[in-house]
Amino acid sequence: MAAEGQPWRAGSSLQARQLPLIACLLFSSQEMCFVFSNRYKLQTWQQLWLWLVEAEQTLGSPNTDEQIQEVKSNLDNPDFKMAAEEEKQLPRALMVHVHRFAHCCPKAVGIIHPGTTPCYVGNNTDLIVLRNAFDLLLPKLARVISQLADFAKERAELPTLGFTHFQPAQLTTVGKCCCLWIQDLGMGLQNLKRVRDELCFQGVKGATGTQASSLQLAEGGDQKGEQLDKMATEKAGFKRAFIFTGETYARKADVEVLSVLTRLGALVHRICTDIRLLANRKELEESFEKQQIGSNQNPTRSEQCHSLARLLMTLVVEPLQTFERTPDDRAFLTAESGNTVLNTLQNTSEGLVGYPNVTKRRVLQELPFTATENIIMGMVKAWGNCQACHEKIRALSQQAAAVGKQEGGESHLTEHTQPDAYFSPVQGFLEEEVCPLVMQVKGELCL
Repeated sequence: MAAEGQPWRAGSSLQARQLPLIACLLFSSQEMCFVFSNRYKLQTWQQLWLWLVEAEQTLGSPNTDEQIQEVKSNLDNPDFKMAAEEEKQLPRALMVHVHRFAHCCPKAVGIIHPGTTPCYVGNNTDLIVLRNAFDLLLPKLARVISQLADFAKERAELPTLGFTHFQPAQLTTVGKCCCLWIQDLGMGLQNLKRVRDELCFQGVKGATGTQASSLQLAEGGDQKGEQLDKMATEKAGFKRAFIFTGETYARKADVEVLSVLTRLGALVHRICTDIRLLANRKELEESFEKQQIGSNQNPTRSEQCHSLARLLMTLVVEPLQTFERTPDDRAFLTAESGNTVLNTLQNTSEGLVGYPNVTKRRVLQELPFTATENIIMGMVKAWGNCQACHEKIRALSQQAAAVGKQEGGESHLTEHTQPDAYFSPVQGFLEEEVCPLVMQVKGELCL
């Protein structure tokens, strides 16, 4: 039976990482689950052993072609039944699989895991998993941006209300509002790619980061140690390795992963909040599947994204690291959460449904009030006091709004400003520009 906190042991599920998060999420992709699965972890451990013995042979070790070929032929042949039996006798997960793999490769017993520590396979696997997780996240985020870009283009000229403090302010367009989301996600995409490209390999550093055991086996001094580290790094597909490590790589790398994904969570949280608010205003809603059960009025996908984004936003706590080896799992939890958030956001963005007639009706209701900035600017040009004008407009706006709120009638702010002597300096401006502009926009929206 696998011990809690050691989900890679043979007694646990081999196909999915053992986290409550994975079990309860509906939209986690199979690809991401596999990258974090026990099977992939073990396959990567075995691949790391192969890369090491190949590099050692190139640098002059007595590893034979026959031994290396035996290791290659057993990379995808784990004997999990044997591992389960070994677990009963060995307390450490790594040694269980060293014994198991050695049993599968009897000719190569002497060259598997020599001169290395559990962190050679453990930490390097963690870094490979994080890199591969980023490779899955990046195209998902790019697809979300592409889908939102299509949505924005279709509605580039559709007027809508712009808000301050979620109160109607000035006119804008639906396409421009969507571009705010796209811009944020584009910045998120750049940051994800930067952190992915800056990930370093731990390499072959030994128990305390000195390569002492590897240097003794290689019998070639510091130069061979550096070559071994470089070759293993290149075989793993990394551009560079950490120059200095203890037994573990610097946990600052995990902080970078956590930070970029929590910032992505903040972006998604904002977008999903906007969608939920617009759904309440009946201007936007998620697609409704033909076989879906329940009400299509509920933005359930956005709600799921919203809650998962909050989880992402709470995970950026500086990992503790002392002289001891200190594993930290939060980077992996965050990457898996980020994958689920993007899966759900992609599903949401590709099915967004806009209701232009509702948007137009909202604009028409607030249209007279959107002229206030024009009036104030006109007064400023006529040497009016900007703050005094603001206060006057505020009082008249409340009177006009009361017509709609208390009497249920239409609110016409311009009808209150035109007869007021205070606004006499801009009466011509009101009659020639503001009122005609209001009527023009109103006419266009009513077409």
